[in-house]
Amino acid sequence: MKTLKLSLAAAAATLAVAGAASAQDAPTFAFNVGVNNDYVFRGVSQTNEDPSVFGGVDASSGIFYAGVWASNVDFGNDTDLEYDLYAGVKPVVGAVTFDLGAVRYGYTGSPSGSNQDYWEFKGAASVPVGIGAVGVAAYYSPEFFGGIDSALYYEVNGSVSIPETKLSISGAVGHQQLDGPGDYTTWNAGIGYALTDHFAIDLRYHDTDEHSFGKIYDSRFVATIKAMF
Repeated sequence: MKTLKLSLAAAAATLAVAGAASAQDAPTFAFNVGVNNDYVFRGVSQTNEDPSVFGGVDASSGIFYAGVWASNVDFGNDTDLEYDLYAGVKPVVGAVTFDLGAVRYGYTGSPSGSNQDYWEFKGAASVPVGIGAVGVAAYYSPEFFGGIDSALYYEVNGSVSIPETKLSISGAVGHQQLDGPGDYTTWNAGIGYALTDHFAIDLRYHDTDEHSFGKIYDSRFVATIKAMF
């Protein structure tokens, strides 16, 4: 974690120059919509193991980006929708692409006093390796979901594109650390296939090391189809 913070500090020193050049770039927009048999976030089902429909829009200009994304959820209470608002910068230093940003997780229908809405601050870095890429990421929340005082999630991840095919393989191993009980480790691995330039499918296995926390922490396969335009 300390090494990551030092790397991010070095990258931040380039923002003033890079930002000035990027400010004149015309913004571009990308839209996505999809469906899957389960919405899994960090190894945990957010829909009580039921399907989800999701979609979002992203805007980018130079190294700057912002977006919004939403999906149905089911926490066993009146909460029915999650919406994420996010923004950040992606400076490049040598072969390393950094991602520094913030995410606001909001929920509609939340019971009074549930304290489900929260912020996370992100620091990530990735480098190309052969036909793929490897990366690290960390997310810190000063006041986490459900009123937990603070939380830190960190992971290592990687992806590989299979040459002369439309297939890609990716995976990650991460750890959710909470201020209090509830820590767990999670991992996922999957294969993606580009049906066309605008449609893709993904089949992914998710698991955690804490099945004792309930069935939503159990291992599962998730199939997703997504349209991008």
